[in-house]
Amino acid sequence: MPAQQTMMRFQFFLSLAAMLLLGCSEKETLSLPKTDDYFPLAVGKYITYRLDSTVIVNSGQTVVTRSYQARDLIDALVTDNTGRPAFRIRRMLRDTAGIKPWQDNTTFIATAVNNGFEYWDNGLRFIKLKDPVRNEYTWKGNSFIDTYSLNSELKWMDAWDYTYQNVEAPFSSGTRNFTNTLTVAQRNETLGNLNDPNSFSERNFAVEVYAKGTGLVYEELLHIEYQPPAPPRNFGFRVGFGIKLRFIESNW
Repeated sequence: MPAQQTMMRFQFFLSLAAMLLLGCSEKETLSLPKTDDYFPLAVGKYITYRLDSTVIVNSGQTVVTRSYQARDLIDALVTDNTGRPAFRIRRMLRDTAGIKPWQDNTTFIATAVNNGFEYWDNGLRFIKLKDPVRNEYTWKGNSFIDTYSLNSELKWMDAWDYTYQNVEAPFSSGTRNFTNTLTVAQRNETLGNLNDPNSFSERNFAVEVYAKGTGLVYEELLHIEYQPPAPPRNFGFRVGFGIKLRFIESNW
């Protein structure tokens, strides 16, 4: 009898422990932020940024920065390339002083899915945000992009691991302080010696910051390749581009 009582008590405590663990797990899941908190979508809403564009000129010899104001305006409800309901976003540019009128530059498509957000940029489909939103959660954000073809010019975007960092942390864009943001670290890669003019090198860097209730408030993307001198060419050259977006204001 004492042995039976001991066994019954042991089973009771095992059941109790399992219930407590399950309860904690459910509470933890329920308390996680949602991707749509950080990527709100509504027709007529916009965000204005400072846009610094890195371009390479002079036959690959010179790297320069050209700056603008950029406005991303959620323009209309549409369908994306797979036929799903989505939002069209118009990007317009003007001078940094904000004197000249806005000029249309390009369009994007944002699609809310069950576990995150997808973003179409120049025909490329990115998984920008994905549930669950927690630090160090990782996903393949470029998995829909053809980086494998022999003639693909997008090999540098292959196998990027998007990773959440600083979830629910503050962030300053320089013009506004946000109390609740998340950072998506996408790539931080250096190949070769960037300071050696006689060997190939490559630099890839990408990061985005989203603010709760606002959307994208910071973005940095850089891709630069250096090709060293090779006969009959006696000089090296660079190819690539970069952008940096910093939040100025919005009507959210």
